[in-house]
Amino acid sequence: MKTLVHLSDLHFGRVDHALVEPLVEHIITLAPDVVVVSGDLTQRARSEEFRQARAFLARLPGPQVVVPGNHDVPLYNIIDRFLRPLDKFRRFITHDLSPSLIDDELAVLGVNTARSLVMKNGRINDEQLAALRGVMQALPADVVRVVVTHHPFDVAANVHDRNLIGRADQAMKLFAEHSVDVLLAGHLHTSHSANTGLRYALGGYEALVVSAGTATSTRGRGEANSFNVLRLDKQRVEVDRMEWTAPASRFVTASSEVFERTQDGWREVK
Repeated sequence: MKTLVHLSDLHFGRVDHALVEPLVEHIITLAPDVVVVSGDLTQRARSEEFRQARAFLARLPGPQVVVPGNHDVPLYNIIDRFLRPLDKFRRFITHDLSPSLIDDELAVLGVNTARSLVMKNGRINDEQLAALRGVMQALPADVVRVVVTHHPFDVAANVHDRNLIGRADQAMKLFAEHSVDVLLAGHLHTSHSANTGLRYALGGYEALVVSAGTATSTRGRGEANSFNVLRLDKQRVEVDRMEWTAPASRFVTASSEVFERTQDGWREVK
C-alpha cells in the first residue's frame, strides 16, 4: 500500500506556530510516498505568507502535490485579484497549477479550483476536465487514481450544498468514465470521509471523498487542528485522522476508518 499525507488549509498569516514543528516532525516519521496539500496555503495571499508556506513545504518530504485555494488569490488588491490572481502562488510555491505524481501504483492529479470572480467558492472548467481526461486515458487500469482539489465534490449532510465545487456533475461523469478512486479536498476546515453514491447517481460508480480539516490555522471552526494519513491500494483505503492535542503538544490518531471496494462500491469496514 502507498502512504499519502493529506494537509489542507494551512493559512500562513493565521497559523498557530506551536503546531508547526511537531507537524513537520510527525510527517517526516511517516515517510510518506507523497504529501498532498489541498489549498489555502495563505490567509491573504501576501508575499510574506507565501514565503512562510514555502519554507514549511521545504521541510516536508517529497514528492509533493500542492494546489491553491481561494485564500491564495488576493482579496483586497483588486488589480492582482483579476489580472494576476495566482502570480504569487506560482512564484513562491509552484508554477504548475495542475501538479501530479504518477508511478506504477498511484496517480495523484491536482486541479486548481480557485477563481477571481467569487469570494470563496470554486469551479472546475472544460479545459481542466479535458486535461484530466488526457492523463487518465493513458493510465493502466490497476493504478490508484486520486484527484486533488481545494473545493469539495461532496460534503457532510449538515453542510449546505453551496459549498460544493462548481460543475461537480460534469466532473463526476468524467471520474466515473475513468474510474477515479479517491477525491481529496479541504476548504471547510472539517474532516469528512464518505462515498459519493448517495449524491451522484452514476450507474453504480462511487468515489471515496476524503476532506481534511485545517492543519495549522487558528481558524478551526470548532474542530481541532488535524490532517489525514491515507494508506491505499486499488481495493482498500485506510484513513487516519491525526488531531492536535495541546496537553501532549503532539498529533495523535483521533479516528481510523477503513474502506474496502465491494460490488456496490466503497464500504466502510466496521
